[in-house]
Amino acid sequence: MKRSVLSAALGLALAAGLATLPATTAVAAPAAQAAPAIQGYIPAAYAGSAAETANNRAFFQAVVASVKAKRAANPWLQTVTVTYDTANAPSFTSQIASAAQIWNGSVRNVRLQETGGNGDFSYYEGSDSQGSYASTDGHGHGYVFLDYQQNQEYDSVRVTTHETGHVLGLPDHYSGPCSELMSGGGPGPSCTNPYPDANERSQVDYLWANGLAAVN
Repeated sequence: MKRSVLSAALGLALAAGLATLPATTAVAAPAAQAAPAIQGYIPAAYAGSAAETANNRAFFQAVVASVKAKRAANPWLQTVTVTYDTANAPSFTSQIASAAQIWNGSVRNVRLQETGGNGDFSYYEGSDSQGSYASTDGHGHGYVFLDYQQNQEYDSVRVTTHETGHVLGLPDHYSGPCSELMSGGGPGPSCTNPYPDANERSQVDYLWANGLAAVN
């Protein structure tokens, strides 16, 4: 589905665990300066684009670069720790914590850990006609944007865990079944599965194997 249609069908917001939208004004996410943002939740009829694929890869590489810079003192650790901050997504702390718990329980070569300062990537919240997405800020830092309306229409934990999957290097696969986390909004709002399947878990473990040895 093209971006012009997304504004009508794509936007979503807080559902799981959140009854009302926050009264405070959302903090705007950094403006991506490279490729367009990843469309994390779109119907299966939309197959994605080369620009989105490139941005997805750029996001992953930004996180990897940040992690590598901080791992210099411990280059032989088998499990990579990726830190994140939630200061700019206060309404989604529960969903973000659930997403981290799901991924930490699903893979062994990478671990997500919240930090009080600047993490390897950040979460932001607000309203955007693109819906929720993962992107880079154009300065080597990655961030996940969580759209209010989208998280009301779709299962919020699934949305958050899906977008976090981009952090770990997984691409969108909109035509996949509900059992695939990275199928995003393809299966429709009735799909509430927040867990990666065996293939997705294997892909993440491969990408982060042996202290990032598998990353080009």
